[in-house]
Amino acid sequence: MLGALMSGCGGGQRNAHEGAGSYPVEVLVARFPAKQAIAHDTRLTLIVRNAGSRTIPNVTVTLDSFYYTSTYPKLAVSKRPVWIVNTGPGAVATNPPVKTEEIDPPGGGETAFVDTWALGRLAPHARRAFVWLVTPVKAGTHTVHYTVAAGVDGKALARLARGGLATGSMTASIAPAPARTHVNPETGLVAPGPHPVPSTEQPASE
Repeated sequence: MLGALMSGCGGGQRNAHEGAGSYPVEVLVARFPAKQAIAHDTRLTLIVRNAGSRTIPNVTVTLDSFYYTSTYPKLAVSKRPVWIVNTGPGAVATNPPVKTEEIDPPGGGETAFVDTWALGRLAPHARRAFVWLVTPVKAGTHTVHYTVAAGVDGKALARLARGGLATGSMTASIAPAPARTHVNPETGLVAPGPHPVPSTEQPASE
């Protein structure tokens, strides 16, 4: 499943016609649950708005913290996942994946750049949602850093209204075990906590 971690390193191409410049953006939503648990799927959502009067050539987001570098000796791969990416931003391809791809579809926003997803041109004042469905696999407190850009080559920059680069971070605490739940036999719904123990008391005799 480690291959799913690299959902942002697929077949996207460099844009030779990407214009240099600075494009104002606004991050309307940056949402990632602060409390998570091992093996419980969750979503990271970023909604980006073009706050300027020019079309953004290719709105992109780079995440640098879905993995960590392990110092454990003799590992074949030193990069280990904190979150496994099940589905990345963009429409999922309708064609079945080839044998060399990960089992889960990566999403149509994958690019040739590691951990970078691109969702194309963004018209003035329009907005675009980047959504990752991920599974946490390493307990502890971890911080995800994101950077919004206006292109994939580094020539088209995205800046906030105050002039700084469009960057931010979100911190999540991952519990070492999933929270206990049970199915309520009366409603069929999943409820928090362990299954209640049936009462062994006998009804009082009349």
